[in-house]
Amino acid sequence: MTTLSERISQSAFDGSRLRVVLLLDLHEGAQQRFLEAYEHLRNQVASVPGHMTDQLCQSIENPSQWLITSEWESAAPFLTWVNSEEHVKMVQPLHSCVRDTRSLRFSVLRETSNIATLTPEPPKGRLQANPRVGDGVVRHALTFTVKPGSEDKVAEILAGYTSPEARVDDTTRLRRTSLFMHGNRVVRAVEVQGDLVAALRHVSRQPEVRAVEEAVNPYLEQDRDLSDPNSARVFFTRAALPAVHHVAAHGSRPEDVRRHALLYPAREGCGMVLARMLARQDELAADDAASPIAGSTIFQRDDIVVRLIDLRIPIDSDPVLSLGVRGPRKIAVLRRLLDTDAAGGLSDDRELARFLTRSDMALITDRRAPDA
Repeated sequence: MTTLSERISQSAFDGSRLRVVLLLDLHEGAQQRFLEAYEHLRNQVASVPGHMTDQLCQSIENPSQWLITSEWESAAPFLTWVNSEEHVKMVQPLHSCVRDTRSLRFSVLRETSNIATLTPEPPKGRLQANPRVGDGVVRHALTFTVKPGSEDKVAEILAGYTSPEARVDDTTRLRRTSLFMHGNRVVRAVEVQGDLVAALRHVSRQPEVRAVEEAVNPYLEQDRDLSDPNSARVFFTRAALPAVHHVAAHGSRPEDVRRHALLYPAREGCGMVLARMLARQDELAADDAASPIAGSTIFQRDDIVVRLIDLRIPIDSDPVLSLGVRGPRKIAVLRRLLDTDAAGGLSDDRELARFLTRSDMALITDRRAPDA
């Protein structure tokens, strides 16, 4: 029998401890400047809720290679911090020292300690209960806003690009890119088999992609200069919309479903709670063999919550199911977590249908690799 954990390939909501590994390659001669910046940074990080410990390590083989590991009570407080404007400003002093970085996040599944050194008080947080068995696909999204009035022009530009080569290397390939707009907000969701960072770098180097990015630049609300590594890094850091949960039903084929993205206007400070509630509802849907939801990915950053769903039925045929809320109690919870000015009352079927229509983002393009 297939357990629920085997259907969930991503989740930030199981409450298990989180280990974050940050690999850094420093510019030659920048080691002392980097160490001084880190000393200042670590005192600030130590006060972040949910942070437990961190270590700074330097390679014994290559002095330019450094490693920062940190442990957190769970993924939720780490994601809240790392996706915040506070974090963007906090790490700015490190950028001039670093040639390349890579961040990896792992939930702690098992641990072994030396019996002689065990402390009376166990560490905070719990271990992940069961391994998750995914489909080998990494999911990520970017979101940004464009100047009001430019939406049609931006949609035309984004819909007209030539897809880059899907194959990145022997182990990595692009599988799917889905691009949506809601008002002046753009959301680009990608699915990658293999190494996400390698795939994103591959895409950014393609002439057809760079041409589209340059064409969009004049319409962005946040200025960026892709020829300036620091400007590009800050833009894409702020644009990152991480996947916090993914679950899929078995036996679904791409031709059986249609993809939608729903934008939920969360009340200030409620984005993570809303994403967690939707994730739990989608887990229950995955348990139901008759559910028309073939798969769901929830992206969340601050109070931006986007739920990407693959449906076997028209989205408006069952608004409650499509919105991810089962029963009056969950609708009431959703009502409390949403910005009421944007969501309305949600007090009857008509208001739920109206909210669904407003939340359903316009699909600009949805492209799969030939064998995806």
